[in-house]
Amino acid sequence: MASHKKVIKIEEQVTLQQLAAKMSLKATDVLMKLLSMGMTGVNINSTLDADTAKILASEFGWTVEDVAVSEEQSLTAATEVSGESEEGSEARPAIVTVMGHVDHGKTSLLDRIRKASVADGEAGGITQHIGAYRVETPRGTVAFLDTPGHEAFTAMRARGASVTDIVILVVAADDGVMPQTREAISHAQAGKVPIVVAVNKIDKPAADAEKIMRDLSSLGLQPEEWGGETQFVHVSAKTGQGIDRLLESVQLVAEIQELKANPKKRASGTVIEALLDRGRGPVARIMVQDGTLRTGDVLLAGSAWGKVRALTDEMGRSVAEAGPSTPVEVLGLNEVPSAGDPVHSVKDGKTAEEIAETRRKKAKTLIPQDSRVSLEALTRNLQEADQLELKLIIKGDVQGSVEAVTHAVSKLSNEKVKVTIVNAGVGGITEGDVNLAVASKAIIVGFNVRSAGKAGQLAESEGIEIRLYNIIYNAVDDIKSAMEGLLPATKVEKQLGRAEVRQVFKITKVGIVAGCMVVQGTMKRTGEARLVRDNVVIWTGRLSGLRRFKEDAKEVEQGFECGISLDGYSDVKERDIVESFEIEEIKTKLF
Repeated sequence: MASHKKVIKIEEQVTLQQLAAKMSLKATDVLMKLLSMGMTGVNINSTLDADTAKILASEFGWTVEDVAVSEEQSLTAATEVSGESEEGSEARPAIVTVMGHVDHGKTSLLDRIRKASVADGEAGGITQHIGAYRVETPRGTVAFLDTPGHEAFTAMRARGASVTDIVILVVAADDGVMPQTREAISHAQAGKVPIVVAVNKIDKPAADAEKIMRDLSSLGLQPEEWGGETQFVHVSAKTGQGIDRLLESVQLVAEIQELKANPKKRASGTVIEALLDRGRGPVARIMVQDGTLRTGDVLLAGSAWGKVRALTDEMGRSVAEAGPSTPVEVLGLNEVPSAGDPVHSVKDGKTAEEIAETRRKKAKTLIPQDSRVSLEALTRNLQEADQLELKLIIKGDVQGSVEAVTHAVSKLSNEKVKVTIVNAGVGGITEGDVNLAVASKAIIVGFNVRSAGKAGQLAESEGIEIRLYNIIYNAVDDIKSAMEGLLPATKVEKQLGRAEVRQVFKITKVGIVAGCMVVQGTMKRTGEARLVRDNVVIWTGRLSGLRRFKEDAKEVEQGFECGISLDGYSDVKERDIVESFEIEEIKTKLF
């Protein structure tokens, strides 16, 4: 009977002092016992996990019971709707991911399907963020995910496959099977996702569809014509040939899968992308996979949570709710979640906060494998004391880009130069980043972002180098060249001036003219120009006009007003910044 009473109930973990108190023992005695069992680096305030507590308590004749409710259980309880049943399930649109090698025509194919142009707005014609769109086809609605094809975006493509029901594998008929094509196949096969092959660029003279079929059949994608199960469709994104047949094939595969969802349930889905917007705060792009998400719902996304303040569809329109297979942009979370995080609509904010906090604690306790120091590593480091270290701080416009750049750059370490990423985050380059760079002697790499506030001036005065890129290849190539000491002459931009848009005028026969005040330096008519909104570059080109009163001006100094028109671009808003710069070739040293 006495042994039956000697039970201690804990939730996941307990401090050594609490455990001793529950057993009515001195904390020092319990600590001595723990040390005698071979445990090191502990004191009376140390936190013990459930397993350690069980072994330790058993030494004193006590039993430990872990009564913590698992995250899954609390999540299930928090997402249940009273009276919910499976009867409400109905067919939902298929979520289709377009995969394939870089420059094989994935985005062009999507453009054909949704009659819009994405590739033109992408730097270097490369899709750099995951985009999601709903497309109405003659046979029903299909939700498309367009994942980038560049090798650095492996993680993003892997997430694309985990959200998706069907993969359209785009292979260029004149190019054949490439490394990313193989990788896309392995992602899809690992996720047990059916594949429809779109053999693109079939209108090109060098197209060889038979060769593609042979190559892919050797990778396990046997064409239907050859007795296999994979549908091959010959298409041309340029001429529109075979697009209808491709959509038919997708709908056919979707019908076989019998995709169901219950719109009456609380919403669940996945974060496709997340970013920090200066005006709107954390923004998460979510694909709703089941249930319906409404404004006012309490949302849990990874270790972030919040009340949904606004929902926006892929066209930028406000919506009140989003049903299954709908991509939406969500405002209202307390922090930026990671791309690929699971999303759940929960009953109340208290539960959401508790689960989010548990997740955050778990993430903190996980020690990264490479941060553990061993004697061998220490000896090796001492021997390689002449190894140079290149420290980087990486800032990007969205989480996916930051991860991709970080991943690509961290693979560049070699025997002579070690690349260390001091910090990586979303948003403009701040004074905090510059101060961190000063303290850690790091270089700041910005991807599709600008310096915010006085960060640029501070960097200049502290001698911190900020390198800005909008194409991932360039960033990786520059860092690689720097490491190899091969940066003889590099193109560096020289900042000339900045002007703030105070008012926008629409003038007949001229178009849009921005009434600006030059706030820094000199605006030059002949220089390059870019338009910056919320620290993110939205246009780069040249000025088509620079006027002072009614006269054309070659340059306008700081403190003066001027009229600026941008060459071929008219979406200018008040408080935008127009930057004037020149590109000059100089000898660069990164070390």
